[in-house]
Amino acid sequence: MNYIIRKIDDNELKLLNDFLYEAIFVPEGGQYPPRTIINISELQVYVFDFGKKKDDICFVAEIEGIVVGAVWVREMNDYGHIADGVPSLAISLYKQYRGYGIGKELLNKMLIELKELGYERTSLAVQKENYAVKMYMSAGFEIVDENKEEYIMVCQLKGKP
Repeated sequence: MNYIIRKIDDNELKLLNDFLYEAIFVPEGGQYPPRTIINISELQVYVFDFGKKKDDICFVAEIEGIVVGAVWVREMNDYGHIADGVPSLAISLYKQYRGYGIGKELLNKMLIELKELGYERTSLAVQKENYAVKMYMSAGFEIVDENKEEYIMVCQLKGKP
């Protein structure tokens, strides 16, 4: 599958709402929540006014002119927040584009960008049942905390090749 990874264009920022919804993990056989769930404040923190803060960074995956996935970070008090100055990461792809290595490529691109910008670490929250846990671990994320449903994971960027 041929795709390119690039920074998001300002006119594409509205797509982050789509990818926020796609990032909601639903276990096998589970029912998806209504799309309006992304309007709750705990989720809007990921996308509201994205691009207006200096630490708002987003890369997208594009196939034949269509954006099919995104990875974005910002400093925010979200589910994966561990400390001020540590950007939280979110990533998702449309279902039909999962399993092709695009997510891994998006993630790696973001980790390189964060390191080049001088960040020492980044964090995220992920449902324990989510298959993406393996991808995060292979990219260098470690579990630093957990609750009944989620892991809080951190990737140390300092010293990372």
